[in-house]
Amino acid sequence: MAFCCFTTHIALAQHKLVPTPTTVAWGYYDAAALPVLRIKSGETVNVHTLITSTPARLEGAGVAPAQVEPALRDITTHVTNKGPGGHILTGPIFVEGAEPGDVLEVRIQSIKLAIPYAYNAFGPTSGFIPEDFPYARMKIIPLDAKKMVAHFAPGIDVPLRPFFGSMGVAPPAAAGRLNSAPPGIHGGNLDNKELVAGTTLYLPIHAAGALFFVGDGHAGQGNGEVDITALETSLTGTLQFIVRKDLHLKLPRAETPTAYISMGLNEDLTLAAKDAVREMIAFLVAEKGLTRDDAYMLCSVAADLNTTQVVDGTRGAHMILPKSIFQKPAKVKTK
Repeated sequence: MAFCCFTTHIALAQHKLVPTPTTVAWGYYDAAALPVLRIKSGETVNVHTLITSTPARLEGAGVAPAQVEPALRDITTHVTNKGPGGHILTGPIFVEGAEPGDVLEVRIQSIKLAIPYAYNAFGPTSGFIPEDFPYARMKIIPLDAKKMVAHFAPGIDVPLRPFFGSMGVAPPAAAGRLNSAPPGIHGGNLDNKELVAGTTLYLPIHAAGALFFVGDGHAGQGNGEVDITALETSLTGTLQFIVRKDLHLKLPRAETPTAYISMGLNEDLTLAAKDAVREMIAFLVAEKGLTRDDAYMLCSVAADLNTTQVVDGTRGAHMILPKSIFQKPAKVKTK
């Protein structure tokens, strides 16, 4: 099934992965990257990801030196194999038994703030309307973990919904090293604000072991991410990984406790949106038994088509369909 729950009653190992110069991939997804952790299907990993910035930039924007994570200093100083993108990704994680053609089910069990601040920034050549903002600006924004809000400005508090902006597997080996900024069939920098704790992400696998990377922590984000950054921060999270031999997907999909989510990715936002609709239709036909005509109609009357992001080179769209519209089978009465 494209969206389903898989449960296990076997006690499986839990791992911890922290960012160091030898456990991160700076700015890329690559099937040739050496695994930094090997796990079995069904196991969980508590992972720490770092803010997408450098100590110099953060301190220049007003962060006290003592508030810059030591791990970020170490990685900035010692990692020279980096690029072409700018995200510091923790991983990759090798999942035993994962093969090309399978799907990696990533259950996002928890996500927590790792530092008490975030930043938002734009530049003269980035964002959705750089012609209106031909200069650079960076703003440090305090995060209140108790109230779960960001103190954006006096009188303006933004609710926090932390998620990892970038979660993906290695692309096909023939693709070589991919820039961490544009998302693709491997997932990657999806910047989908729905991928909070409690959500499950499904990623098509293209390399042995899947090779899962994660990073680009966001404390919150608006759909579109129009200036090119969200509430950029460091996060910790607990993720469970399950190899699905019964699934075969072309693009990433997701599932929340209350909804199904299809995704579309393309340099043209219109084509990305069309792919998101087509993916939801394919799900409804395969898993809910609808005809293509009825599936198309149901998408129009019950699903929401959203712009995920418009700033990562490859645009993203996603469609959200509530589970509540599907009636649960009636219970059979027993004497």
